[in-house]
Amino acid sequence: MNIQKKTWLMVGAAIAAVVVVAAALYVFHSGTRQFVQEKILPQKPPAAQATGHEGHSPGASPAPPQQPVGAAAEQGQEAPTLEISPEKQQLIGVKTAVVKSQFLQKMIRTVGRVDYDERKLVTVNTKIEGWIERLHVDYAGKYVRKGEPLAEIYSPELLSTQREFLNVLKWSRQAKKGNVDPMVVSDSEAIVEAARQRLKLWDISDEQIRRIEASGTTVRTLTIYSPATGYVVQKMALQGARVMPGEKLFDVADLSSVWIIADIYEQDLPLVGVNQTAIISLNYFPGREFASRIDYIYPSLGGDTRTAKVRFTIPNPEGKLKPQMFANVEIKIPLGRKLAIPDAAVIDTGTRQVVYVDKGDGYFEPREVVLGVRAEGLREVIKGLKDGEKIAASAAFLIDSEAQLKGVKPLKGPGR
Repeated sequence: MNIQKKTWLMVGAAIAAVVVVAAALYVFHSGTRQFVQEKILPQKPPAAQATGHEGHSPGASPAPPQQPVGAAAEQGQEAPTLEISPEKQQLIGVKTAVVKSQFLQKMIRTVGRVDYDERKLVTVNTKIEGWIERLHVDYAGKYVRKGEPLAEIYSPELLSTQREFLNVLKWSRQAKKGNVDPMVVSDSEAIVEAARQRLKLWDISDEQIRRIEASGTTVRTLTIYSPATGYVVQKMALQGARVMPGEKLFDVADLSSVWIIADIYEQDLPLVGVNQTAIISLNYFPGREFASRIDYIYPSLGGDTRTAKVRFTIPNPEGKLKPQMFANVEIKIPLGRKLAIPDAAVIDTGTRQVVYVDKGDGYFEPREVVLGVRAEGLREVIKGLKDGEKIAASAAFLIDSEAQLKGVKPLKGPGR
């Protein structure tokens, strides 16, 4: 009996303990849920619960959201500014410049090379088939004068033509001496003239034809003479070689004047024109400069370099300028008076260009601008700034970094 009583007492105590623990857990869970609802989860105001609109009482219009800096410009609001104290300006090296109209001059510096004047480059060939029996010019680079012999060619066809010419000439002379019809004499003279012209078409000179007429004998070889004074820059003729009609034997270049061929980048082409003056210098002539004018702009661009070629002609009486020499070319292009700012004042983001306008008292306004050509450290201002305004001419990158940290952005679109 005592055992059963003890057992029931133990069971009752266990049940009571379970009930107490459950009650404690229920109280803790209820308190936690109320704390989360009151402290952590946002509560809707009573007006919103009553009207169905969050944060507004019945009949009240919603408050406008906060506008970004770019939107302020569209609504005509005051442009955003960045404040930098004078001490900080001095620390980062801020200097200002005045936007003003000034005379701009662009300097294009490029590299050129000396080349032959193609108008004074001649090719020597022959119109007959034959063999070279003698070479008077046996190496490239030799200086020759106009009319100087270059080579002698033996041609059976030329010999045959000379014999025909001498036979026709003999028959014509006999016809003139005999008692024949004047029409026959006239025809004989015409045949002689035709034979003479045939020899001329084969580049036999009048002097050679007169010698053939006077001697009454044929000339074994045809002498090829230089058509110009200059240097033999190419020599294809070889002693004893067979030549065909039209085959090149020599190239003769007159170097009394030469060309300078220079490259101009694509973006500079609109500024370059014929007759513009340039200064040309070579390392071969230290301290010496040549002045020349552009006499031709080539019509195509190089696909790899994206440059066009321009040509200058300069005299070379002493022959010291040699083809393939390198030259330095400077072309000064006056652009007239334009509104300009220092190039260092511009922040180029890739999609737009920004400058910082000094508003006074340490305030700077970021402003988007449209710029034109570069000219000796200056940039032409097309839109966005006015004459007389002050801008940050140095340390613009540091000012822009400060503006980015503070969320100050330029107005949308250049100017106001």
